[in-house]
Amino acid sequence: MKSTVEHLSPTRVRINVEVPFDELKPDFDRAYKKIAKQVRIPGFRPGKAPARLLEARLGRGVVLDEVVNEAIPAKYSEAVTASEEVRPIGRPDIEVTEIADGEKLAFTAEVDVRPEITLPDMDGLSVSVDDVEVTDEQVDEQLQSLRARFGTLTGVERPAAQDDFVQIDLSATVDGTPVEEATTTGFSYQVGQGGLIDGIDEAITGLSAGESRTFTSKLVAGEYADRDAEVTVKVTAVKERQLPDADDEFAQLASEFDTLDELTADLRERLGRVRRMEQVTQARDKVLEALVDATEVPLPESVVSAEVDSRLHDAVHSFDHDEEKFGEFLESQGRTREQFDTETRDEAERSVKTRLVLDALADAEQVSVNDQELTERIVFQAQQYGMAPEEFVQRIQQAGQLGAIYSDVRRSKALITAVRAATVTDQQGNAVDLSDLLGPEDDGVEVVEVPGAEDEAAETAGTTETTGTTETTETTEAAADAPAGDDADTSGTASSTKA
Repeated sequence: MKSTVEHLSPTRVRINVEVPFDELKPDFDRAYKKIAKQVRIPGFRPGKAPARLLEARLGRGVVLDEVVNEAIPAKYSEAVTASEEVRPIGRPDIEVTEIADGEKLAFTAEVDVRPEITLPDMDGLSVSVDDVEVTDEQVDEQLQSLRARFGTLTGVERPAAQDDFVQIDLSATVDGTPVEEATTTGFSYQVGQGGLIDGIDEAITGLSAGESRTFTSKLVAGEYADRDAEVTVKVTAVKERQLPDADDEFAQLASEFDTLDELTADLRERLGRVRRMEQVTQARDKVLEALVDATEVPLPESVVSAEVDSRLHDAVHSFDHDEEKFGEFLESQGRTREQFDTETRDEAERSVKTRLVLDALADAEQVSVNDQELTERIVFQAQQYGMAPEEFVQRIQQAGQLGAIYSDVRRSKALITAVRAATVTDQQGNAVDLSDLLGPEDDGVEVVEVPGAEDEAAETAGTTETTGTTETTETTEAAADAPAGDDADTSGTASSTKA
């Protein structure tokens, strides 16, 4: 087999492939067996008819079509593997240019590829993060939260007020028709908690046990969604939370410490660690932003288009793919569809650029991912989706997304190398040492997540690290249903073949 590569642009190539017919003998053998099983010829058992009889009955063209369709994906992958300069990140558009029966098969494959990227000097990156500051007010807030966990609810004979706990009965009507899904009894609610129904807190405040009030509120779900309803709330009990005294006895009850001072000191130390982890997150985000901004990256159009399509699909999915309803939603936010499409395109381009930059950094730093790191990420993502790790693995394997998770881990580790190399300072210009939080040089997978990667997990669009063939932007039904990374791992088959 002979193959040559033409560079059509920094992100697209055309691969010209010629395959001698003698290399296609295994493909012909498979084609004859497959066709023989599908055709019934008198005097021969299924699958046993000789090749010459099959050709005489069906025509040589049927056999050639089967051979071409079977051979091209493998020969394309072989050509890609043989070329060190081609790193596909999309599905190829394949065109058969010549079938000289008995001599050769020729085809071309146009595909987007990873562009050559020149990374900036990591040591030259400099970012500033917030100071680690723990105030007395913040420590006191933590102490109050801890006291609340050990508080007790006591019934009171007075009107309900902010932060009280009440038991309520709810009912609602729309134009005099009862709304069943908005009816409940004995419901426990904390005044000021919110999230139940608009206007509920104002209605409850000032009511004593046995009193009720009716108010108007817009329903947000169910048969009468977006309709005004007359809601009646009746308070059946009012309780207030009594907190334990903040003293040494409480410290012994709520912690392993003997005194309140020791407990307070521990809360302050814990808050300090949280603030330092926030510094890590802030440093990560700012280093990534600086790295991407400082890098010129020609973007493969097919990858960007797939990213845009995925984001648009996600946006209208919650509206049952009703474009009119989606347009009304945008209008309620003071945005036009044109503005939304432009923003989506910009976000998609930024996302693709970020992944390409991190992949280039991972290559430059020779970042690898071991089995333990991959397993840890799988377990972590399974927990996020509320699934057993075994079930999660099964689903991502069925969707062909294991390579996507591998790529996410690799990019995360690559980003850590950039954070280590960058200069990080606080607001006063003092150097911030994050090494103890980033972990050993060969670790850090759990510390750093590539921003946006988890948001793209449920639907597949992007580029995929594979083991020698191609990467794709295809979104499959299985991948759409399975939690996965922002990439799709494929076998490198063609997206379209034109004869």
